[in-house]
Amino acid sequence: MISTAWTSVALLLSASVTSAVFNPTGNTNLVAYWGQNSYGATHTSDTANWQTNLAHYCQDDVVDVFPLAFLDVFFGTGDLPEINFANTCNDVDDAVFPGSELANCQFMATDIQTCQAAGKIITLSMGGATGAATFTSESQAEDFADLIWDLFLGGTSTTRPFGDAVLDGIDLDIEGGGTTNFAAFVTRIRTLAEGASKPYYITGAPQCPFPDANLDTVLNAVGFDAVYVQFYNNYCEVSNFNVAGDWDFSSWDNWAKTTSPNPSVKVYVGAPASSTAATNGYVDATTLDSILQTTKATYSSFGGAMLWDISQAYANGRFDQVVKTALLGGSSAPTTTVGSTTTKSTTTTSSATSTTSVATNGDCAGVAAWVSSVAYEGGSQVTYNGHLWTANYWSEADVPGGASGDWADDGACTTDATLIPAVASSTVSAASITAHISSATSAASNASVQTRPSAPSSATAATAPISSAVSAASSASVKAQPSPSSSAAAAPASSALSASLASITSAASASVQGKPQLSASAIQASAASSFSDSAAVARPSIALNVSDSTSNSQTSNGTEASAVRRSRFFRF
Repeated sequence: MISTAWTSVALLLSASVTSAVFNPTGNTNLVAYWGQNSYGATHTSDTANWQTNLAHYCQDDVVDVFPLAFLDVFFGTGDLPEINFANTCNDVDDAVFPGSELANCQFMATDIQTCQAAGKIITLSMGGATGAATFTSESQAEDFADLIWDLFLGGTSTTRPFGDAVLDGIDLDIEGGGTTNFAAFVTRIRTLAEGASKPYYITGAPQCPFPDANLDTVLNAVGFDAVYVQFYNNYCEVSNFNVAGDWDFSSWDNWAKTTSPNPSVKVYVGAPASSTAATNGYVDATTLDSILQTTKATYSSFGGAMLWDISQAYANGRFDQVVKTALLGGSSAPTTTVGSTTTKSTTTTSSATSTTSVATNGDCAGVAAWVSSVAYEGGSQVTYNGHLWTANYWSEADVPGGASGDWADDGACTTDATLIPAVASSTVSAASITAHISSATSAASNASVQTRPSAPSSATAATAPISSAVSAASSASVKAQPSPSSSAAAAPASSALSASLASITSAASASVQGKPQLSASAIQASAASSFSDSAAVARPSIALNVSDSTSNSQTSNGTEASAVRRSRFFRF
């Protein structure tokens, strides 16, 4: 971590501007991706509304940040990267630097500088839906950072695609290949930026299911200035804002405040700029207005909105203007102090009768002890084994610190005051569990299905593998252990059922791509609620982690599955 990074990121651009400038610590910023002519890709005959030059979109105060999409090849011909900006500049229609396929887009320098002079931030987005580059070592990542610095940022080179224009940072939109050694890349960029005449920003564009399958490791290892979370083409999209358990901004807010190396990182709500900008997730202006203002008033980590992309926004009646107006309205959430001993109030519901104890010392004051039979919402706090824990998302029966990753460790309590809750013991048969899950699965089959190309045509077909896996559990026998605090004692008794439920998880991931209105998470919640009517059973090894998200899954040919975020990359 670079000690000066968070000081420099709070500074505004020093250039003379004619309009309001980007505020990295604010919550009214609007980000819009430029470069892929998304509207042109979906409206091939309407050339009048295709993407145009960058400066065209910088003539008012609406958009604050433009990530240029994309640098999609890291190591191309001549060991140089490749960039592609669709109908504006690419390696097919424009000149390339000798011995490479790196497009020479130096004619864009004036546009970039014009936008920067208007107070806009112009960054380079690396990756994209078809970009899947990895680093074989930390040294390779650091060398590539040096190259990016010299080609696009504050360094010098005879091979600069934007000439004398100096971009304001990088954006990582890594949607394949993982992020091994990316922390070394980001750290090296931070080091090179120390003492520079202007701040350089590092952002990421994770998909909304938390944690992101590709960016999670690097987001937790080094500080980012902002994350533009893609709340579309996934179960957690903005169109599911009112669906309990789907909309998960709270998980990202908790990550920002308790896990991110930069406690001041800003989280943005990413949304499609029109109905043709994404496969799923678009909401009209009025609905998005309400979502943004509610989120802004609730979470202090909120930084603004992100749109894919600017060409779609302009063609959709200047959707960007409507979004900016929404950001400027409403109230803001109170600022929270990192490290404060004040804890947010949480509400948990349990259908089992239990006696709970409250930790009363140190940072854990007023926080209840973890109870296996309680269903916790994302953001809930508990104490367990002398530590304070925050739920990353909905959780029941998954022990804090366990393999499920349901809980974020917020550190040791000053004094461990957690008491073991008293819970009655009883016996719950696997057949009973099977019946409850099968019942919920059957209910799902009656719901309408948003069929996708690779998805089953009905919820019945989609959930058939799950029902089959559940039936296999009937041969197992699960007995509640005398002490629900003993994970070791409960595990042997439930090993057979645990194996069956593992196959349920696998079946759900493979089959529930046609997402029924009653989602797999709802099936899980319904079943868990029914079990707790019988007794509070210690079952840490048989948690039902069935997810209706197929985020980041890959089909056999290596391309993104249809239930995952739609490709944003278009080559013309």
